[in-house]
Amino acid sequence: MISRTTYTCALALVLGGTDASALTLGQCTRVTHPTHGGEDMHRDLGDGRVLWRDSWSNEGTATTYKIADCGAGRLLSFRTAENNMSDGTPFDRTTAALDIVDRHERGARVFATFERMAADLDGTARRVAVGALQSEPCACAVLYADLRGDWNAFQPEG
Repeated sequence: MISRTTYTCALALVLGGTDASALTLGQCTRVTHPTHGGEDMHRDLGDGRVLWRDSWSNEGTATTYKIADCGAGRLLSFRTAENNMSDGTPFDRTTAALDIVDRHERGARVFATFERMAADLDGTARRVAVGALQSEPCACAVLYADLRGDWNAFQPEG
């Protein structure tokens, strides 16, 4: 069975040509693990950066946020909430973690590096990591396709 999101993305490509830029930010919401998890809350942070939530719910729950620098091909990810996912103590520090990100994003971008954000998130969020993007996120394709460079363009499921 084709999910509604997959159908919507496929329809957008058919009606809008073969360019993923025909998608809207709202169409980036998708199920990534059938019935158990997905990506949503995509947001433009400006200057080539996007943020989204990656959630999981199957006997336990986990919420991870990701920030991509679409031009540089870098990713900052951090877990803000978790319950019954491991032997660790359940926690929810989503508000505090997003406040840290917001503080950095409101300041001068030259100082809002992923490394500085990661250092400030350490101790509030868990599994804080900075690394390279493995593929183009949907929000980058929608908002910053012109920064793609050598990236393979985002392809909707289906």
